[in-house]
Amino acid sequence: MLFARQRRLLALVDALGGEVCGLDFQKLLFLYCQDVEESPSYEFVPYRFGGFSFTSYADKRRLIEQGMLADEERLWKLTPTGRAAAMVDRPERLRMHQFAKTHSQWRGEALVAEAYRRHPYFATRSEMATRVLAEDGPALTAVEAARPDPPRPGLVTIGYEGRALEGYLNRLLQDGVTLLCDVRRNAFSHKYGFSKNTLAESCGGVGIRYEHVPELGIPSGQRRELKTQSDYDALFARYERESLPKQTAALARIYAWIATGERVALTCFEKLPSQCHRHCVAEALERQYGKEFMAVNL
Repeated sequence: MLFARQRRLLALVDALGGEVCGLDFQKLLFLYCQDVEESPSYEFVPYRFGGFSFTSYADKRRLIEQGMLADEERLWKLTPTGRAAAMVDRPERLRMHQFAKTHSQWRGEALVAEAYRRHPYFATRSEMATRVLAEDGPALTAVEAARPDPPRPGLVTIGYEGRALEGYLNRLLQDGVTLLCDVRRNAFSHKYGFSKNTLAESCGGVGIRYEHVPELGIPSGQRRELKTQSDYDALFARYERESLPKQTAALARIYAWIATGERVALTCFEKLPSQCHRHCVAEALERQYGKEFMAVNL
């Protein structure tokens, strides 16, 4: 069973001739999602060579396992099984073929440069922007203007509920977060990108340090019967009364990170801080260390 985005990915490879080198395809997928699709199939982050989708590469691994793409590290190549599965409706197929035709002249660094000109924010962490845009001063100026403001020490909170990994990382980058502090007891998620190892690796890829502080978490068994805000409030009152007072060392670690210049984001699952214990941690830091540690939710 394929997700709709995976079928679109296969169909785009097909429209591009059935075989595309890795860097070119990532840029073409990026431009297709950004410039053609109303609701992009994939989100992207500014990465070493421009816009990059971790999710698309996770999908590539799954499609290789299912025999729909060839097992080629630097190539996106359809198999006959993959071509048969590359099913999208006729209007979308026509859009893909038109996109492939209009972008046929761009490959390699010319394609990278075109992506940077159209979407300068995604070139802000590129290792090759200066080289590929060396003769395009206005484009380089646009890239510089798109950079987020320099990081400032402080504390924020963020939940990943309802977010794709790339959108979540972009929110951190745009706020200037330098350190992600995971306050889940068990840093595991069925949602792609948010289990500990994958999240830590993805954060590292965009220059954000990852730290897991499980002692600040709440056992999952205590969260199973939460149905109303009153249930959440009762759980958090018990957490603040029984658990947080024992975690002075963990709170001191977070204080030390901020005191040495880090902008720290406390993270857990829930979108609303009122339904997540991260707000209790943030409020404890504020009470202990002062109002400069008052956190906003991203």
